[in-house]
Amino acid sequence: MIITVFGATGQVGKRVVTQALGKGYTVKAFGRNIDNLIDKENRHHNLIAIKGYVFDAAEVFNAIKGSDAVISTLGGSFDGSDRTRSLGLKNITHGMITSGVNRIVALGGMGVLNANEKSLIIDSPEYPQMFFPVGKEHQQAFHNLEASGLDWTFVCPPDILDEDATGKFITNADYPPTPNFYKVAAGDLALFMLNEIVANQFIHHRVGISKL
Repeated sequence: MIITVFGATGQVGKRVVTQALGKGYTVKAFGRNIDNLIDKENRHHNLIAIKGYVFDAAEVFNAIKGSDAVISTLGGSFDGSDRTRSLGLKNITHGMITSGVNRIVALGGMGVLNANEKSLIIDSPEYPQMFFPVGKEHQQAFHNLEASGLDWTFVCPPDILDEDATGKFITNADYPPTPNFYKVAAGDLALFMLNEIVANQFIHHRVGISKL
């Protein structure tokens, strides 16, 4: 399997790359700062490091073309002002449609999960205002996925711990899981996203996730 990974050098993305290579996949790792990926100690015959800018539609298309699936772990500024999450994902979905790649698992945030049948967590009065700008970015990214017509899964974690995989986590479609400890290891996010690429358990769903 050939996977294009966007946000490949972040705390989740770098673990997606490592775990995917461990599964024998060919990984096209896309990012602005790929020095680590091309360091002699990190070189791998199945790793293709691509230096690019997610706002450049042509570079995004070229990175996706020929892949079987896409994993996006795009981050961005905490205040959401750079719009990396929403516009970046819009370019990715457009590149996928143009190149005929249909499967994507993307990283969002817990605010776009359902609070109840009528509203999202981000719309509740208890939602912290300091998280609102980045939450709106995740919400727009979610709308971009919904409108794409692709086989998408949007993983919506709480606080992400800079820790490797434990295999001890719980998931739920569209709502936060129960129990929910409001934290999850970056390695477990990577593990879930890679497994979901082939399991296809949550196509056209958001996914709540928590450590156990």
